[in-house]
Amino acid sequence: MDTFVRDLPKAELHLHIEGTLEPELMFSLAERNGVRLPYPDVEAVRQAYVFDDLQSFLDIYYAGCAVLQTEDDFAALTTAYLRRAAAQGVTHAEIFFDPQTHTDRGVAFGTVVDGITGALEDGERELGVSSELILCFLRHLSAEAAMATLDQAAPFRDRMAAVGLDSSEQGNPPSKFTAVFERARAEGYRAVAHAG
Repeated sequence: MDTFVRDLPKAELHLHIEGTLEPELMFSLAERNGVRLPYPDVEAVRQAYVFDDLQSFLDIYYAGCAVLQTEDDFAALTTAYLRRAAAQGVTHAEIFFDPQTHTDRGVAFGTVVDGITGALEDGERELGVSSELILCFLRHLSAEAAMATLDQAAPFRDRMAAVGLDSSEQGNPPSKFTAVFERARAEGYRAVAHAG
């Protein structure tokens, strides 16, 4: 039965690429980029992934994102996910990414998109996994910051299918971003947001 299920073609319709960062890759990239992690080793990260609420998860998520600094880092992250997905029979993935998490740390928008989309193109060619990329705005940041991110996305518009929201929902209703989504739709993006 396991082989039968694994071999069925599947679509991954809701995946946050930064959330797929495995502890081993996290530590490898941290060493390469000189990033000090708040965890002493891989096992401590695994233990931290036993959490009770969204904020506890987000704390781990953002700590891991600090190791993603170069185009190669984003490509390695994406390639690692695609290999695992293909091994499980995934043939299509709709992938969210959080540019603000990286641009707010000084990583260029293009670095993020080029790394991810380069790996996605390779993944389709080499692994048979097609994909769509979804730009996410961070709910805990302002609508103005989201609008600025939409501006940054303009040169890369052809590589992104949709926009969405993620991060802390508490006190950050979707209505906060109405103008951002209206503009994104006018620019041809599809729209998706977490329902809660």
